[in-house]
Amino acid sequence: QVHLVESGGGLVQAGGSLRVSCTVSNGAFSSYAMGWFRQAPGKEREAVAAISWNGGRTFYEDSVKGRFTISRDNAKNTVYLQMDSLKPEDTAVYYCAARRLSGSFVYTRTYEYEYWGQGTQVTVSS
Repeated sequence: QVHLVESGGGLVQAGGSLRVSCTVSNGAFSSYAMGWFRQAPGKEREAVAAISWNGGRTFYEDSVKGRFTISRDNAKNTVYLQMDSLKPEDTAVYYCAARRLSGSFVYTRTYEYEYWGQGTQVTVSS
């Protein structure tokens, strides 16, 4: 059973930074496409950032471009989301997701991912 565990969420003031991590176990992490999604209360889950298996391709949702950076360390089975210049509207539960048989592509839709973490809360105060 592939297992994803997020960590690093918390409370931060607007303008601050956080880095969330997602470690994958019991799977072939280095072959997976990975994504970060978020879900705010009353809203649908949306893709924030995504990365191909080798890091060669990335995707960022428009509202986070220039502020968030996705990266991965295949030796540590971990994907990161560095979040800078945080805004109150970034407040949400952040989920990481993994997809097998990914080719060299990035994926941005929830149904395209097979495995999900339990989520970590990120709260940005104004």
